[in-house]
Amino acid sequence: MDARFLYPLESCKIIHLLRHGQAVHNVEAEKDRNALLSPRLFDAPLTDHGHQQVENLRERVVSSGLLKRVELVVTSPLFRTMQTAIGVFGNESEQPSMTSSPPILALEVARDRNGVRPPDMRRNVSEYQTLFPTIDFSQIESEEDNLWRPDVRESEEEILARGLEFMKWLWKRPEKEVAVVSHGIVLQHMLYVFANDCDESIRNELCKRFANCEIRTVVIVDKGLPEYTYGDLISPRKEVSKNDGVFIEEIS
Repeated sequence: MDARFLYPLESCKIIHLLRHGQAVHNVEAEKDRNALLSPRLFDAPLTDHGHQQVENLRERVVSSGLLKRVELVVTSPLFRTMQTAIGVFGNESEQPSMTSSPPILALEVARDRNGVRPPDMRRNVSEYQTLFPTIDFSQIESEEDNLWRPDVRESEEEILARGLEFMKWLWKRPEKEVAVVSHGIVLQHMLYVFANDCDESIRNELCKRFANCEIRTVVIVDKGLPEYTYGDLISPRKEVSKNDGVFIEEIS
């Protein structure tokens, strides 16, 4: 082991990043990418295989003790991610009075890439509240989806900005161990924000595409979080000079 960094524990957070289980639009897109434009795939749910993936991961999370350690679960407010969040970390009986599972909070900043594709559009909050009574939707300001645009796809620059916004929000939270249930491209861009602190080999492995229901664990360390511009952010095709922000280290 090549130990190169030493930080106080109070300056660290453990983050478990989880992509949702296989959803209907994932299967359809493998057959035809144009299927992602179909209205019938609006807010696509998990497939039967996706539910099995979630069930299998739940068993691992319970047996490893992770369920007891996680203090907060943050989820994208889309059907497939909330199904995954509840299935892996929630109360199976969905009884709010039970305390064996961590609270689950829905955040717009964790949702999938916005615009054009119906699978990435969410339902009204009131409908979700009926479907997922144990999820906290208090941080979502609009009943309807005002972020999804039918004719404009969110840019990578905008996703990177969301990743930075989320990391800043997450660092201010009191919890020390948090799970984030989101989408492949969004999770990648969350990691791109600070992955430039890693060696290239680690960065390439850390930021590769997430498989369905794949979970990766990292540690983020506060080294002083300066203000960033879009040009400072790392992207899949552009590297920048090393920053002094939050260091990310992968836990295998």
